[in-house]
Amino acid sequence: MISSRRALKYVMWTRVEAVATLRHLLLGSFALWMAACATTPADPHRDLVTDRVAAPDGREHELRGVASWYGDKFHGRQTASGELYDMEGFTAAHKTLPFHTIVRVIEPESRRSVVVRITDRGPFVRGRIIDLSRAAARDLDMIQAGTVDVILQIEQWGDGSYVSDP
Repeated sequence: MISSRRALKYVMWTRVEAVATLRHLLLGSFALWMAACATTPADPHRDLVTDRVAAPDGREHELRGVASWYGDKFHGRQTASGELYDMEGFTAAHKTLPFHTIVRVIEPESRRSVVVRITDRGPFVRGRIIDLSRAAARDLDMIQAGTVDVILQIEQWGDGSYVSDP
């Protein structure tokens, strides 16, 4: 027969072990949760953008992604290259291509295409690779839709120069 004192000691020890086990589980879970928070999540739009553009001496000259357009609000304003934006010109904004790079923009579904010159920086919306002038967007028949999937083909690399007096 187990004495009541011994039984109490057993129950108390079991409770201490249970609390310690629970504490370890909670601390382990918290550590895993913190590690998960510390990692950068995958960009859900990453599959929409293929940025395979090499330097001028490289071989890759094609990008795929989503194009948008900009017009009235920016017409006549200075672009990042220093030129004034003309929404009826065949120009575009790209985040990294050198200024004055000539790009053929192809809408793969209709096979319509337009040639533009990079004069500005943007677009600054996740998943988009180029902002086209209104004229270029009109030629691609994307004014109404606002955005379309496109293929960009580099036709001529720009010198990246900045126009100091527009």
